[in-house]
Amino acid sequence: MLAALICAAALGAAVLFQDRLPGAATSFGNGLPLSLALSLVIALVIAFAMGAVRPRSIVLPPLSALYAGGAVIAGQIAGSSIMTGTALRTPPTQRAPAELTDVTVPNFTEGLPTALSRYQAPLTETWAAWLYIAVAALAALVLLTLRVARVRRTQSPPADPEPPDPEYRAPFEPAQPPKTDLFTPRRPARD
Repeated sequence: MLAALICAAALGAAVLFQDRLPGAATSFGNGLPLSLALSLVIALVIAFAMGAVRPRSIVLPPLSALYAGGAVIAGQIAGSSIMTGTALRTPPTQRAPAELTDVTVPNFTEGLPTALSRYQAPLTETWAAWLYIAVAALAALVLLTLRVARVRRTQSPPADPEPPDPEYRAPFEPAQPPKTDLFTPRRPARD
């Protein structure tokens, strides 16, 4: 949960301060590769954090998918709502790139309805937002499933193919060999 919150805050900061990123990174592919890379990084962090807790649990892969998708949603909503709230509070002539001082509760609450409406729009308009969520969730699910399967396979005891055949014994041999040699004296000092 902590990893998901940290990833959501980092993605929110990336959305909020996207104007400060190099123009080539944000304009290449209309920003799609950069956002997909951020979704994959979120999936890696969450899968690594959850895999470190209980590497054998089969409940963790679906939970990691939920946490990764939730972190992407929370980060997008937080960054977009603060950016929109800042834009609503400042006149169009005085708008500048986002600053750290813009991260306030009033900016968040004023921009929250607009950011939430992003997910209520038809899928044809908001396919990119859902793509980032799906990539993060699916990558976290696959990564953690592979880790759980590998750990379970290496830690499971090997199955015995069949019990070993009993050794051949002569008719009057004991079933178990004697623990001591019969011809060795028991107390060598006295004998």
